[in-house]
Amino acid sequence: MLLMLALTVFGVVAAVGWTGSVRVRHVFEFLDRQQTDTLVGQFQHEFNQRGADTAEAVSRMAASDALRRMAFDLANGGDSAPYLTVAVPLAQEYRLDYLEIVGHDGSIISSLQWTARFGYKEPAIAAAGKPAFLKQEDVPDGSSQIGLFAVRAVNGSDAPLFVVGGRQLDAGFLRDFPVPAGTQLLIYRNVSGPFDAHNFAGATQGVDTAEHFRALVDDARTNGRNAEGVVYVTPRQEDSLSVTAIPLTGAGGDVLAVLVVANSRRSMVEVQRHIRDIAYGIAGLGIIFAVGASLWIAARISRPIEELARAAQQVAAGDWETRVDIRTLDEVGDLARSFNNMTRQLAEQRERLVQTERVAAWRELARRLAHELKNPLTPLQITVENMVKAKKLPKKEFDEVFKESAATLTAEIENLKTIVGRFSDFSRLPKPQSVEMDAREAVRRVVKLYGPALEEKHIELGTAISSEPLPILGDSELLHRALSNLVLNAMDAMPEGGTLTVSATRARNMVRISVADTGAGLTPEECERLFTPYYTTKQHGTGLGLAIVQSVIADHNGTIGVENVESGGARFAIGLPLVEKAEA
Repeated sequence: MLLMLALTVFGVVAAVGWTGSVRVRHVFEFLDRQQTDTLVGQFQHEFNQRGADTAEAVSRMAASDALRRMAFDLANGGDSAPYLTVAVPLAQEYRLDYLEIVGHDGSIISSLQWTARFGYKEPAIAAAGKPAFLKQEDVPDGSSQIGLFAVRAVNGSDAPLFVVGGRQLDAGFLRDFPVPAGTQLLIYRNVSGPFDAHNFAGATQGVDTAEHFRALVDDARTNGRNAEGVVYVTPRQEDSLSVTAIPLTGAGGDVLAVLVVANSRRSMVEVQRHIRDIAYGIAGLGIIFAVGASLWIAARISRPIEELARAAQQVAAGDWETRVDIRTLDEVGDLARSFNNMTRQLAEQRERLVQTERVAAWRELARRLAHELKNPLTPLQITVENMVKAKKLPKKEFDEVFKESAATLTAEIENLKTIVGRFSDFSRLPKPQSVEMDAREAVRRVVKLYGPALEEKHIELGTAISSEPLPILGDSELLHRALSNLVLNAMDAMPEGGTLTVSATRARNMVRISVADTGAGLTPEECERLFTPYYTTKQHGTGLGLAIVQSVIADHNGTIGVENVESGGARFAIGLPLVEKAEA
C-alpha cells in the first residue's frame, strides 16, 4: 500500500514537473525563435541599408566629373598609367573599404586593395547597375575578406569605365548593431574550405565560443539552409546556447558568410531547476503523506483482509472451524461476518456430504459384493440340490454324483475366497515401503515374468527401456503388482493376438513408464471412468484392479493416465518422480 501510494504521488508530481518543464522549454524556445527572427529581420534591414549606402556611394562616384573626364580621356586613346593610384584618394573621399576602376574590357586600371592587380580582369562588372551583393575579395597578404559590393558604369564616352566599390563585412559592421542581453550575433566569413574559428567576427573582440559552432556553421554553409541546435559551451547546462546559423549568399548563389545568432539558455535552465526543486519538495511531502495514509489504510483495511486471507488458507488446508474476529461495522466487518457464516455452512454441508457419501459407498459396496457373490452361489445351490436328489440313486451312481458335486463345491468356494480377498486387498492396501531402486528393474521383472504367457497368446513383445539408470523411491512389490495388472489388462484386450509395448524412459525430472496394446481401444467415457472403483468393462471382474493401480501410483507421488493410440489400442502412462544420486 505504501509503495502504491508513494508511486502514485511520485508519478503525479513527476508528470506535473515534467509537463511544466517541457512547457517552460517550449515557451523559451518560442521566445528565442521570436527574438532570433527579430534580430535576423533587423540584420537584414541593416544589411540592405548598408548595401544601399554602398551602392549610393559608388553611384555618386561614377557620376563625378573626375571619373567622367577619366573615362573620356581613356576612350580617346589616353594612357591609363597616370591613373594607377587614383583609387586610393577616391576610396577615402567616398569612405569605401574596397575600390577598383575597371576599363570597358574588364581590365583593372586602379585598385585600392591590391595595386599590383593592374591589368587583371574583373568579372564583377557583369553586375553593373544591380543592387549591392556579397563578394569575396582577395588581399595581398594571401587572405580573403567578405564585403558588400556595388558596380556602376561611368558614362562619359562610348567606352565606359566601371567602378567596383564595397565595404567590409566584419566586426565593425556588428558593433553598432543593437543586441539584447544574453544574445551573441556573429558572422562567419566563408573564405576557406575547412572550418576556421579565426573567420568569425563578432561585436566584441575575440569569439571564445567559436569552435563550438563548427557543426551548425558547416551544416549551413554546406547545405545552404538554416541550421538550428543547442550548443553546450561548458558541462553546465546554464551555459548552453540556442544557436541558429543563417547562410548569406553572393550574386552567384554561393554561401559567402554565415550569420550566427546565439541565445543564452540560462534563464530557461534556472526556471526548469526551480520547477524541479519545487517538484522534489512536493514529492517529499507526498511520500510523507503516503506513509501516514498507508499506515491508516493498513490498520483499517489491509490487516483485516490479510487475516481473511490467512483464514481462507486454513480452510483450504482442511480446518473448517476457522473463524475471524469482527472488529468493525463497515464493509470489511460485513465481509468477515460473511466469511464466518460461509465456513459454518461449509462445515455443516461437509458433515452432511460425508454422511451421504458414506451411505452411498456402503450401498455401492453392498451392491457390488452381492453381485459378485451371487454368481458362485447359484452353482452352489444347484450342486447341493443335485446331491439331495442323488441320495435316492443307487450307491454307485450316488458316489459319482457326490464326487463331481464335491469338486464343484470346492471350486466355487475357492472363487468366493478370491472375490472376498480382492475386496479385502482394496480395503487394506499397505503403504509403500519406499527405498531407492531402479525403475528399469521393475519393468524388466514384469516383462520376464509374462514373456511365456505372451508367446502362448501369440502376442509380440516390444520394449523401449532407457540405457541410463532411472532411480526412484518406491516399493518394488507394489510397483510389480501395479505393472502386472496393466500387462494382464493389455493381454485381455488382445484375445486374438497383437503387440504389447512396454517402455521406461527419462523425461526431465520424471520417469515415464508406458504399457500399450493394439486392442480395440477405449471410448472417451471409459477413459474418464476406468480408474473409478467397481467400474469395469469386463463381463467378469470386480472393477478394483485399475483402482488399486492408481492408488499404488498415487502413494508413490506419481500420476497415471490412459489414452487411445492413433494406430489402434490403448496406452497407460505412468509418471514417477526421478531421484538424483546427490539427493538420494
